[in-house]
Amino acid sequence: MGTKLVTGLSKGKDAREAATKAVEIAKGKLGDEKVALAVVYSSTQYNYQEVVDTVRQLTGGASLIGCSTGGEFTEEKVENQSVAVGLISSDKMKFFPALIEGVKEDEVGAMKTLMDKLPLEEIEEYPYKAAVMFVDGLAGKGEEISIAATNALGVEVKLAGGAAADDLKFEKTFVFCEDKVASNAATICLITSKSPLFTGVKHGHIPLSKLLKATKAKGGVLYEVNNRPAWEVWKEETKEAAKEIGIDVEELKNSTEIGSLLIRYEMGIPLGDGLKIRVPLSKNDDGSINFACTIPQGITFYIAKSEKQKQIESAYQAIMSAKAEAKGVKLAGALIFDCVCRGIILGEDFSKAVEQFKQALGDIPLLGLETYGEICYAPGQFSGFHNTTSVALLFPAE
Repeated sequence: MGTKLVTGLSKGKDAREAATKAVEIAKGKLGDEKVALAVVYSSTQYNYQEVVDTVRQLTGGASLIGCSTGGEFTEEKVENQSVAVGLISSDKMKFFPALIEGVKEDEVGAMKTLMDKLPLEEIEEYPYKAAVMFVDGLAGKGEEISIAATNALGVEVKLAGGAAADDLKFEKTFVFCEDKVASNAATICLITSKSPLFTGVKHGHIPLSKLLKATKAKGGVLYEVNNRPAWEVWKEETKEAAKEIGIDVEELKNSTEIGSLLIRYEMGIPLGDGLKIRVPLSKNDDGSINFACTIPQGITFYIAKSEKQKQIESAYQAIMSAKAEAKGVKLAGALIFDCVCRGIILGEDFSKAVEQFKQALGDIPLLGLETYGEICYAPGQFSGFHNTTSVALLFPAE
């Protein structure tokens, strides 16, 4: 039997119709094989609880994880305002989902409690471990939650996932686990396997500014850069690059215009020979800038830029780095965690990035979502909580 991953994506007049269609499309490819795990992504258009309940009902109560999104895609479609479902059947893997709430208040304690729910001891027949994790994308604790998770799991466990989104509303995001839908929460699915899973991670950014320093920051708010209001520095350092694409930074007035500039020119923290990307989301009246995760005071960084072509190429490279690790192993499919910021940068060309995923993968299924942050922890890779980055988790077929 081995492992099989199939996908379905659909829209509908309500949650039940959209979820039913998505599951039916996927089950049509699975045949009579039993669903071991359902991965579910839903737009804000639908009632999440109804989506989850429908998928659970139609898959015979199979284990389930997922989250709210900023966009959904499979090997067949790229959509917004839809429900996307991945169904996995396997006699080579076992799946153990769990959920914890209260991550904003105490992410370390919450993750310890979450890990206590998982069978972390060695299972002789299934020696390889990986995990898929989704976190509240607006909790502001993506980095801390991810570090706490990988510390608890151990560095030998590959961890991939994303921060839940809400179609750029930035109001409230949700994660799904079994029958439950929760905000201020994290969900994880531990995978024990007879064969290893494979990860890849890549972004397309390069430095734009000189090296800068976060001289005043607290939580996810950057107040001052080089002892000046953060927004003033951002405007100054991006002015010429923005002018080349028709943007006058001095004329940006409303939050949408300012947010669009910030997402184009993100924070790039030097790490090894690359950059770890942090996405600025909005400006406050005092000139401070809000980020999707904690910004440590005192760090040095660049304001980074990325051309469209580099964003498209990095999608291909993320898959190829995972395939290089796989070394020719037959693959069942891929879960892809991509940033909603890439969709904003690429606009109508986002489908070209998905085509790069497909070209790199070949003729195998893929299930993807647009997130508010991407997670990848694996030995020897560019590990961490990322923004505007592609993360891929590849499942072996045998």
